[in-house]
Amino acid sequence: MAAKSQPNALKSPDGVAKGRAAPHGQWGRAWEVDWFSLVSVVFLLLFAPFIVYYFVMVCDQYSCSLTAPVLDLATGRASLSDIWAKTPPVTKKAAQLYALWVTFQVLLYMALPDFCHKFLPGYVGGVQEGAVTPAGVVNKYQVNGLQAWLITHLLWFANSHLLSWFSPTIIFDNWIPLLWCANILGYAVSTFVMVKAYLFPTSAEDCKFTGNFFYNYMMGVEFNPRIGKWFDFKLFFNGRPGIVAWTLINLSFAAKQQELYGQVTNSMVLVNVLQAIYVLDFFWNETWYLKTIDICHDHFGWYLGWGDCVWLPYLYTLQGLYLVYHPVQLSTPHAVGVLLLGLLGYYIFRMANHQKDLFRRTDGRCLIWGRKPRVIECSYTSADGQKHHSKLLVSGFWGVARHFNYTGDLMGSLAYCLACGGGHLLPYFYVIYMTILLTHRCLRDEHRCASKYGSDWERYTAAVPYRLLPGIF
Repeated sequence: MAAKSQPNALKSPDGVAKGRAAPHGQWGRAWEVDWFSLVSVVFLLLFAPFIVYYFVMVCDQYSCSLTAPVLDLATGRASLSDIWAKTPPVTKKAAQLYALWVTFQVLLYMALPDFCHKFLPGYVGGVQEGAVTPAGVVNKYQVNGLQAWLITHLLWFANSHLLSWFSPTIIFDNWIPLLWCANILGYAVSTFVMVKAYLFPTSAEDCKFTGNFFYNYMMGVEFNPRIGKWFDFKLFFNGRPGIVAWTLINLSFAAKQQELYGQVTNSMVLVNVLQAIYVLDFFWNETWYLKTIDICHDHFGWYLGWGDCVWLPYLYTLQGLYLVYHPVQLSTPHAVGVLLLGLLGYYIFRMANHQKDLFRRTDGRCLIWGRKPRVIECSYTSADGQKHHSKLLVSGFWGVARHFNYTGDLMGSLAYCLACGGGHLLPYFYVIYMTILLTHRCLRDEHRCASKYGSDWERYTAAVPYRLLPGIF
């Protein structure tokens, strides 16, 4: 499902690439679908919505126990109809709230050009260019996610402390009714872009049709579907409304904990702070994000459309939801350990990406860890038969492991979960999911790089033998 943005998988450890876009066989999702991919796609289409519902339901009805409903069903103490009857339906209030939320984010995206880059040193916003698409198109984007996040949260805090237009617990109080609204939007936008790809694609040359409806629907046909000049579906749905909402959802969970127990536990504070650091990093580096896997590789279909509307806001916030039902007050050593793990993971994640970005921007004329970077010169041949040259970075974190930025990401993910203690498995779903996702991305990235660089890639893997954990994997 929707994943946190990662560096461009097309060049995983690539520093600098010179020449044209990669050939179609190496760019974007598959042209042909093997049976395993098809089975995986159908499985996710059928069961991913159920997985989200199950996690939310067990918190609402079974105090976050993943096994209790299964035991109830197995022993006859409850039936599926009993569980469904207890599930709150969509409500008019939730529908109005969700429609207002999405409309507000669309307005912030479309109607308010970025001004943060004019006064925030080091921040790159405003109109920016993305990467070259397979068809040679260079799209322009209005990068204003940080601005949207700041305005949204300033209004949230103004309401909480001054205006009192609504309760700060409003998201938690309507959590399941909002789930149905998010599903409606997710399926609606996924279906719309599918139809659009056939009838009026933004760039017909960047479309990929496999001949299999389910794969096309899930993985997407259009590369960068747009309405008009500026509304880019990929950029909007990857960042807004899901990631802007992430920190608001956590704040609402913290407010509910305060309402129920008269205090906000240190574990809830840790979850809010560590995840807010990641979200702010995402928006601070939104221009960099234009060169990541979600924009440069993935087509826009149900995987991103529904995933960003439902999977991300509902499953990435499980730690905060769990702590509403199970307020955990950590010992000081435990809390400090979680904080240090989260900060260390973030440091590795950010610095690894910074090193690669610096290496790419300077064509290798830079210092990494105080030294001139070591590189492996490589070449590849594009579809038109032309030979191009590139460099693979083997210094800094990229000399420790081939995807050490993922390792930092996983350390942060583990910290979120450890903040919840060890009482239940549910809050640990996130780190389990991220481990599977990022391991799969490692293998997928490396298969593509091996096909692209051939023997040069073998020299690189000999120089940097481990993917994630030195000495282990």
